[in-house]
Formats: sequence, C-alpha cells, structure tokens
Amino acid sequence: MKRILLTGAALLAASLMPATGQAQETIKIGIILPYSGQFADAANQIDAGIKLYMKQHGDSIGGKKVEIIRKDVGGIAPPVAKRLAEELVVRDKADIIAGFVLTPNAIAACGVSAEAKKFMVIMNAATSIITDKSPYCVRTSFTLPMITTTLGTWAAKTTKKAYTMVSDYAPGHDAEGGFINGFKAGGGEIVGSVRMAVANPDFSAYVQRAKDLNPESIFVFIPGGAQPAAVGKALAERGIDTKKVKVTGTQELTDDSALKQMGDTALGVISAGNYDHNLKTKMNAKFVADYKKDNKDENPNFFSVGGYDGMHLIYESVKKAGGKTDGDSLIAAAKGMKWESPRGPMMIDPETRDVVETVYINQVQKVGGKLVNVEIDKVANVKDPVHEAMKAKK
Repeated sequence: MKRILLTGAALLAASLMPATGQAQETIKIGIILPYSGQFADAANQIDAGIKLYMKQHGDSIGGKKVEIIRKDVGGIAPPVAKRLAEELVVRDKADIIAGFVLTPNAIAACGVSAEAKKFMVIMNAATSIITDKSPYCVRTSFTLPMITTTLGTWAAKTTKKAYTMVSDYAPGHDAEGGFINGFKAGGGEIVGSVRMAVANPDFSAYVQRAKDLNPESIFVFIPGGAQPAAVGKALAERGIDTKKVKVTGTQELTDDSALKQMGDTALGVISAGNYDHNLKTKMNAKFVADYKKDNKDENPNFFSVGGYDGMHLIYESVKKAGGKTDGDSLIAAAKGMKWESPRGPMMIDPETRDVVETVYINQVQKVGGKLVNVEIDKVANVKDPVHEAMKAKK
C-alpha cells in the first residue's frame, strides 16, 4: 500500500511539472474566483475587467488564441483553491493561473504555481506575503500596507490622536500595522486599537469604545459587502460627527455600493486607494464609458481595474517573451514592466514582483446631488513598505 501511495504522489508531482517541447496554438488562462457566495460581487467585477480588456485588445496574442477557464472557489476555501489550481495545471493544461479575491486562497494556489512553475497573476488579494510564496507570482492590485501606511502618514499631518478598528484576519492585521506605522512615523499617537470579528454585523460597541477615548480620528478596515453600511450606521447612532472626528479607511469603505448603503452618513469620510472611477484622465474616461456600456451602467471599481490590468500584464508578458508561456519566460518578462493604466502609471517591481503605483486620498462629498469620492491628495510611485523593509535589512 505504501508503494502504491508513493507511486501516486510521484505521478502527481510529475504531472505538475511544466511540459516541454510541445507546440501550442492556444494560451490557456485559468481564473480562480469566488463566483458564488458572499464575495461573488468582487469576483464578477474582476471578471468584468478581464472581459473588457479582451474585448478591447482581442482574444489572441501573437496569433495564439486565448482561452479563459473559470473556476469557482466559492469563498474563503484554501483547500478548494489548491485543488482547483491543480486541476487547471494537470487536467486543463493551463499555461497561466490568475484571479484571487482572497488572500488565503491565493497563498494556497501559490504552492501549485511554485511546484508547476506556472506564471500566476494576483488580481486582488492584498496581503504583502503572497508574492513571496511563489517565484512565479506577480500582483496587479495593491497591498494593504501600501494603502494604509500612505494613509497613516497623510492623516498624521492633520490629526495627532487616532483609534484603529480592523477586521480580525490577515488583511486586517496588514491594514492595522500599515496605518499605525505610517501614523506614528508622521508624529501621531495611537490611543487605542480593536480587532473585530470578520463577519460582525453590528459595530456599535466598537464605535462606542473608540468614542470614549475621544480620538481626533478613527481608522477603519473591513471587507466590502454589507459591512460599510453597518459601520456607517454605528458611527451615526453613536454620534460620531465626521466634521469633528476624521473617519478614515481603505477604498472598500467608500466604493459605490458602500455609498449607496451608507447614504449621507458617509459625507466627510476619507479613504485611500489605488483607483476610483472619478479619476480625471482621458484613459480612465474611456475605461469607465466602455465598462458601463457592458455592465448595465455600473461604474468600475478597484476590483475591475485589478482584473483589467492583470490581463494587460499577461498579454504584454507573452508578447515580450516571444510567445513563450513557460513560467520562467513570463516572470522574466513581467519584472520591471511599465504601463499606463486607467488608474495611472504602473510598474512591476523587478525585485519583489509587486505593483508600484499611485495612492489616492479621497473624501466623500456631494457633487450634483450625488455622493462621490473627490480626490484631495495623492502620492505617486508607492511600493509595498513590508517588502521595502525586508530589502533594507539585507
């Protein structure tokens, strides 16, 4: 029995090794996203970005047809994500793996990417360590420390006492650490912090705890979905006036769906992020118009642009690699890649394989009777501070 098990393991390992010497007329891209469940909206927005890029740029690269193979991971399910990645490599013969809304799923698939030497593009998952888990992994979204460290440094220019409220899982911890580091570096003081259950429907007690400490600002990180509205409700019920206490957070807190749910309680909230559809550039105007045309007049968001730019990186890396689709050729092509995105100028850091981009500081204001994110500041060429700190120690 032991010999049989060992033989099976050897066959699986062999099947994960990259194929060589085979002529390919099709480039297969496996997309792993939670198309069902509570994160389905994020998955559909990433997928809409993928579809728009292919509509604008065609479904072939250098004469080779692009085939998209979609896999539904359902939610936070690392074992399922790993199994789906193995299916893509072994059964579907995918050349590239991409997608990933959620960090645990991305990390699980990275093991397959590393073993099979498959190019892997992270289109959203934002915990810093992901790209360290496979030498063939690259990210086109953002890292939470990029966003929150920048926000913390910025917030310290106008407030000196802050309270942090974050969801208690890896992205929340990253967000918390980034904001605290940035705020303290700017001369600010953290008067208190709390980590909240990820699926928490009621934030009243947490907001009251913050209010009791009388901070000048409150930093919030939560997943999207219904939680921004619940936070807005708690802030209003507990008497937090955004004119007196700065409420700051990441872009999840103030995207279009959140603003619809929060209503005027969102006025004055300040967020930091890598994209908002109100960004005033010619390229973004076309991106927004084309996206709305294909998506029932809905605006794109940071999920959408993550998928869009992920496809750009794949297309351009294949071109730069002369049509080769093996992991070594594609990762070499991706390192140092620069391009103009709807979100502005972007680059892939050749050392960390992480994104370098602009972080925008926005404030919710009412323009033409509608709640919108208005840009009040920005910081260009932001790199992931966690990786930068690691490089500095070497």
